[in-house]
Amino acid sequence: MTKQSAIEVAHRFIETFNAQDHEGLADTLNYPHTRLALGRFATIETCDDFIAISKRGQSRLADEGWHHTEVASLEVVHEGENKVHLAITNLRCREDGTTYNTFDTLWIATLIDGHWGIQFRSSYLR
Repeated sequence: MTKQSAIEVAHRFIETFNAQDHEGLADTLNYPHTRLALGRFATIETCDDFIAISKRGQSRLADEGWHHTEVASLEVVHEGENKVHLAITNLRCREDGTTYNTFDTLWIATLIDGHWGIQFRSSYLR
């Protein structure tokens, strides 16, 4: 069940990201949430903080021509009772379905107070 719960929350993250459902997306995370991208760590302390950041990022996605993200591959690397490491390759796609950015990412899903959520993301997003 642990492995499946982590995979399910990862897919729910992508579904809500694609819908730009900021509240739903925030619910797929556990807090504090940490992200490592472009050589910098960023920690988001609360759900409300994440929602605000997510809303601000929506225009940047539109500017780059983003329409949706697809999971090209997802592999469980390590699995424990309350933590799962996921190696993922994501594709950023335009409306016509063409891929304009492919990147690898490592996500750590955790179980906190009965809630599975992504708590750490390290991406090679360009």
